[in-house]
Amino acid sequence: MLYVLGELSDRLFLFNLFRYQSFRTGGAILTALAFVFMFGPAIIATLKVKQGKGQPIREDGPASHLITKKGTPTMGGLMILSGFLFSTLLWANLSNVYVLAVTAVTLGFGAIGFWDDYLKVTKQSHKGFSGKQRLALEFVIAGAAVLVMVWMNRGAHPTALAFPFFKDFFLDLGWFFIVFGAFVIVSFGNAVNLTDGLDGLAIVPVMIAAATFAAIAYLTGRVDYSTYLGLNHVPGAGELSVVLGAVVGAGLGFLWFNAPPAAIFMGDTGSLALGGLLGSVSVAVKHEIVLGIVGGLFVLEAMSVIIQVASFKLTGKRVFKMAPIHHHFEQLGWKEPQVVIRFWIIAVVLALIGLSTLKLR
Repeated sequence: MLYVLGELSDRLFLFNLFRYQSFRTGGAILTALAFVFMFGPAIIATLKVKQGKGQPIREDGPASHLITKKGTPTMGGLMILSGFLFSTLLWANLSNVYVLAVTAVTLGFGAIGFWDDYLKVTKQSHKGFSGKQRLALEFVIAGAAVLVMVWMNRGAHPTALAFPFFKDFFLDLGWFFIVFGAFVIVSFGNAVNLTDGLDGLAIVPVMIAAATFAAIAYLTGRVDYSTYLGLNHVPGAGELSVVLGAVVGAGLGFLWFNAPPAAIFMGDTGSLALGGLLGSVSVAVKHEIVLGIVGGLFVLEAMSVIIQVASFKLTGKRVFKMAPIHHHFEQLGWKEPQVVIRFWIIAVVLALIGLSTLKLR
């Protein structure tokens, strides 16, 4: 909305600021943060009344959770998505296809997560939305978004997979890239979903990844910087830095209420949406492999579940004391803040490694 003011810069020089993605990214961060701060308490109070007993707590999980987390409302993703959407609509260029596609994935995955949370809360059960139906819907949404992004991509390699550390090495997947891109988005959406199990554990690594990809999107969208760094230039992708700024701002606001002891949980409403957002951004800027590095913590969480299930089915034995892996460390005796903060440190290190791939080419 405010983006159009940049077109009036010839009338008032101050409006020239709205042409700069860096300025609008900063505005998006502050706006989303202020929005969540302003409306967060009312959202929490409403969800407490509507949900009653709050999010069901796993009985097979750490015993302390049955005491410390019982009665805490879920669906906190509504706070994040509200702040994100308001800030994006205010600051981003709404005619940009990447902004529209990424926002559509985010809201679509958020709606799926909301329905899953709703079923769990109303039934007071961990069995929410049918897994097969949920995945099918996610793939439809993700596939449609990737198709649009490929169709509208004016870069040199719209259906190719780029590799970090190499300047001019691309693997053209043809139209199979639609399937690959959808897989990346759905996988990452569910990986973030699995990570959301402790107070503040998921939202901080999401913000770290979002800030990292805001820089990548900005550089990829600039022909001068992308040429200098040997990146695949994607015209228009730089506008995603504004969208990711809105994620960082909304995430900071949510963390205020989600910090231990959490007043609200993110729920599938937020984790599925944010994971889908990061996945779709990586596809848009052609940095899917780098997402696996930057978001390595989420990959680790998802892999721990896959390994645990496969091991138990094949051998009858479990590799971890409990999966996802953050619960494994709790069972080893780590306190919840220890697990969370140490995982945050890992997320920062992985983000720095991911950023280093931009120069090491």
